[in-house]
Amino acid sequence: MIYLRNVSLSFLDKKLFDNINWTIHPKSRIGLVGDNGTGKTTLFRVILEQVHADSGLIDIPDRRQKKFGYLPQDLVELDPVNLIDFLKKKSGIAALEESIKTLEHQMSQTKQHSPEYNQIAKAYSTEMAQFNAQDGYAFEARAKQILKGFGFKENDFTRNCALFSGGWKMRILLASILLARPDIVLLDEPTNHLDTESMEWLESYLKDYPGTIIVISHDRFFLDKISTQIAELSACQIHIYKGNYSYYLNEKEKRHAALRKEQELQKAQIKKIEEFVERFRYKATKASQVQSRVKMLEKFDAIKLDAKTKAVTMKFPEGKKSAREVVKVTDLSHSYGSLNVITNFNFTLFRGDKVAFVGVNGSGKSTLSRLLSLNEQPSAGLIQYGNDVNMAFFSQESSQNLNYEKTIWEEVSSVPSHASDQEKRNLLGAFLFSGDDIFKPVSVLSGGEKSRIALLKLLLLDTNFLILDEPTNHLDLKTKDVFQDALINYSGTVAIVSHDRYFLDRLANKVFELRSGELHYYSGNYSYFIEKRSELISAEEVQLRHDEKEQAFKTKEQKRQEAEERNKLAKIKNTWKKELSAIEKTIKLLEIKKGEHETSLCDPQTHKDSLKIKTISKELNNINSELEDSYSIWTELHAKLEQLDAANPNSSL
Repeated sequence: MIYLRNVSLSFLDKKLFDNINWTIHPKSRIGLVGDNGTGKTTLFRVILEQVHADSGLIDIPDRRQKKFGYLPQDLVELDPVNLIDFLKKKSGIAALEESIKTLEHQMSQTKQHSPEYNQIAKAYSTEMAQFNAQDGYAFEARAKQILKGFGFKENDFTRNCALFSGGWKMRILLASILLARPDIVLLDEPTNHLDTESMEWLESYLKDYPGTIIVISHDRFFLDKISTQIAELSACQIHIYKGNYSYYLNEKEKRHAALRKEQELQKAQIKKIEEFVERFRYKATKASQVQSRVKMLEKFDAIKLDAKTKAVTMKFPEGKKSAREVVKVTDLSHSYGSLNVITNFNFTLFRGDKVAFVGVNGSGKSTLSRLLSLNEQPSAGLIQYGNDVNMAFFSQESSQNLNYEKTIWEEVSSVPSHASDQEKRNLLGAFLFSGDDIFKPVSVLSGGEKSRIALLKLLLLDTNFLILDEPTNHLDLKTKDVFQDALINYSGTVAIVSHDRYFLDRLANKVFELRSGELHYYSGNYSYFIEKRSELISAEEVQLRHDEKEQAFKTKEQKRQEAEERNKLAKIKNTWKKELSAIEKTIKLLEIKKGEHETSLCDPQTHKDSLKIKTISKELNNINSELEDSYSIWTELHAKLEQLDAANPNSSL
């Protein structure tokens, strides 16, 4: 449980919290929402005791035994160690491993059954219990599973954390939080640096998470999937809605309507009482009744509606009509050194298309947007613009959209536009830049303010084709809605790279997915793409399993055939070996007989008997003839065996 009791906090003359009371139950799934500047991040820091409230109490029973996980919105720096070692350190596994190793060494150096040994053994048992409780032996496997969920590759696991870009560092920090399995998880804009697949994986992972989760996010889909309760921070108070973000929007409107009706009834009642007091104020007979009504007026607690915050207003001007074929891409390829990012892409964007480019980080979406905007030249292929196409490009790198050395007014004035200075000032006011604000340097603006200025510059241009690379990254929900409506009503063509699924769902009528180096086309909005992609992936998985089974069957059949062939060859070889052995015995016997006959012919007694000489000579000729045949057979058999062994060098014949 987390109890907030009468919590108040102010910074200088700005009040953030005014006697906030809020009870957060274990295993809650809460989306913390509110306009920029209402204090959402500060509330996280108050819960974590990084900021102390002016008054009130934050009570978390057994706080010291609770484990917290906090993902800040701002980019972080990580220790310059390899990725797996960093995760071990952050989760506490590295410290446990070192402690266990030290205790094992101490036990080996201490006499068994001594008091000192027993004390060390007890500490060792405690550390091992903690190590097992944290699933220490399976830590690396779990770490790799989570890292892969966030889009890391196998060769990233041993990379130095300091070498990753800012967005990937935030993913590493988020992975370390999940691996530590904290009791209370506070996530401040966790989806800012995640692609669609990583967001879907995180949603699935958090769905069954056993601890308490509180999330600040501008991603509606994410809040709808994760949250079972929305806490809105507005007018220095917390307002609780028991449901997801979509429920909150509907319920908030209902509450506002009911409160407005109640306010009107109260105003009518007050007016009626005031009229009675005014009418009978000077009549002595009505004095007591007048006093009673005056006291009644004093007791009224006036119903106040939340003051409506000023919203950005946005509308793209009508541009000149372009050709039907806005841009045609033919055999487009692009590489950075030996890294092939885009290979043989072919597609055409037509007038009025609202096209979303989606895919995992590193798939080439931003590269494609830069190529389409002609800010980069392709390695191969053609990009052909149609007649009368006026293009404008919004880069996710704000430094490419804005000159940081200029003031807001100078930056807006630098845009070639037919708008007068007064019209530009009016537009700046609509984008919440008024008075002396317009003379602020661009360099001191927040991410959201820089995005608004960059979008404002687009509005001043005469365009009919917009290429937008992550334009919503720093926009709050209200500004995103206004921008989305402006794009929906834009008569020109839009090609957009974005991870904001709700934004794309209402805007896009075509989706191009960059996956595995190929471009996949879906004729529909984002929801249609998700549905069809799931079907496609399922079909691919079914085909893969079929291919694996077929390959397994082929392998089994091949093994059987190979075994039969080996058996056949073994039988042949054994037959030849037996024949070779027999012929060698025959040769041996014949050579013995030949020797005996030759010895006999050399005997003087034999020479005395001419018939005997004749007989021995005849037999010797037969033996020599038989030996010659036997030698030929032996040579032939030996050659066959050598050829068989040479043809099957890896065989165990």
